[in-house]
Amino acid sequence: MVTEAEARAEGRVPLSRERVLRAALVLADQGGVEILTMRRLGHALGVEAMSLYRHVANKTDIVDGIVDLVFGEIDLPIGEPDWKGAMRRRAVSARQALVRHPWAIGLMESRTSPGPATLRHHDAVIGSLRQAGFSVQQAAHAYNLLDSYIYGFALQQKNLPFATPAEIAEVAQHILQRFPADQYPYLAEMTFEHILKPGYDYGDEFEFGLELILDGLERIRDSS
Repeated sequence: MVTEAEARAEGRVPLSRERVLRAALVLADQGGVEILTMRRLGHALGVEAMSLYRHVANKTDIVDGIVDLVFGEIDLPIGEPDWKGAMRRRAVSARQALVRHPWAIGLMESRTSPGPATLRHHDAVIGSLRQAGFSVQQAAHAYNLLDSYIYGFALQQKNLPFATPAEIAEVAQHILQRFPADQYPYLAEMTFEHILKPGYDYGDEFEFGLELILDGLERIRDSS
């Protein structure tokens, strides 16, 4: 390992807060925030761990920073007249970001020192709802409902015992071998008539529920 000064003298790409956080994001994606240590992060960057303290204060600062990077990946609803379309696009984008960074699911709303991307995200979503005619209270309810659905769905998808069609079939066959189909007829029916159909993707269920939520929010707004 080399110091930051030695790396600079050798013409290497100098350290920066952005570079440190991007490396931390890669490590978190590989093994969760639990594996994030200054030593491991320094090794990934090819520098001594002490060099990192010029750019980040501690692990909490790193986690704040990489959560902010995830927020920065989510499409923002800015200046769109179709609020439902904007909320739909934002929700789908948020779920996709959480699929890429599953470690972040329980951390997105937990930071006491949120970064600029986090604050910009929250402000844009609230602004879109307010401009669409939602009262302050309705916008708060809508935001909380949408986030609960997005994070809840992402958490459930993360914990499913399958990810590919082959894994789905294997899990379904294992369950149905242990329990006769006639004992649980509706479960068997859904398994064979829906889940095991070609092209099934659990993630597709997300937009069905999202549409119900958006339609319900629209009715609440219009009834006030």
